[in-house]
Amino acid sequence: MVIIVYSGSFRKAFGEALVEAGYLNEDIIVLDADTPKSTWTKLFANTFPHRFINVGISEQDLVSTAAGLAIAGKIPVVAGFSMFLMRGWEQIRNTISRDHLNVKIVGTHSGLSDYMDGASHQCFEDIALMRVLPGFIVLVPGDEIATRKIVLEALLEHKGPVYIRLGRDNAPKIYDEFEEFPIGKLKIIEDPGDIVLFSNGFTLGLALEVANELKRHGISTGVADVYTVKPLDKDGIIKLSKKVNLVVAIEDHSIYGGLGSAIAEVLSESYPKRILRIGIRDEFGVSARSFSQLIEYLGFTPANIALKIIEVYA
Repeated sequence: MVIIVYSGSFRKAFGEALVEAGYLNEDIIVLDADTPKSTWTKLFANTFPHRFINVGISEQDLVSTAAGLAIAGKIPVVAGFSMFLMRGWEQIRNTISRDHLNVKIVGTHSGLSDYMDGASHQCFEDIALMRVLPGFIVLVPGDEIATRKIVLEALLEHKGPVYIRLGRDNAPKIYDEFEEFPIGKLKIIEDPGDIVLFSNGFTLGLALEVANELKRHGISTGVADVYTVKPLDKDGIIKLSKKVNLVVAIEDHSIYGGLGSAIAEVLSESYPKRILRIGIRDEFGVSARSFSQLIEYLGFTPANIALKIIEVYA
């Protein structure tokens, strides 16, 4: 049995990785939309004040400024709440995507993680919006270590536009320091049997807990981390899907256009297979006093999800 502890912070790991990358490459410049404390870009700002730009609450200017810096040969990192970075989607499309600029966009507080601020701040649409853009890489790390490794990979090794989706806190402890996260691959955390659960981000830990619940019901269940949503590891998805009777995608994103949709696209074209998509179903979030209260309200608990899967699998 896998025991998951939600003690880490995605955004803190991001801030620390920025500083590490900043020491390794002097061309890295970080831009924020007046949220450096919330996104933890404050660590970079304190270490490299001459390479940090606070554009203010103006996400369209934020994106456009980053595009100009990329044209000038710098490596700009744009940070902000994922919901409000989508204000600049037109500029992302018409500057960064069309010109294939070397800009890294990091959306924090994604999905359900901003539990207190409610529907206005909880972004369930960003993966759908970003994966549709030509040339963009879309990455969703599952814990603190994955966050650090993926941020460093995107900044130091990959040239081209990248969107990294991060939660606020409540990062599960899954990986050890020796793990690597090459772009375009998935990771098998538990080998599949009857069912395979595909997930990423915060819900990766949730998927492991769901697997434990299903095993208590005698259903052997594997878990795979699809930390690269685009480009998908198509071969890996098909290979795992061939081994099981049911494919399940679990995500804190809308079921329309997110991870589950991306996997369904692959399977429908290459290996038709029934897939159950578990995520946000055509609704907005709500404000809650705690993250656990919000999860409970939306029925996003391991026991509830396991019951949904059993109903379909039976």
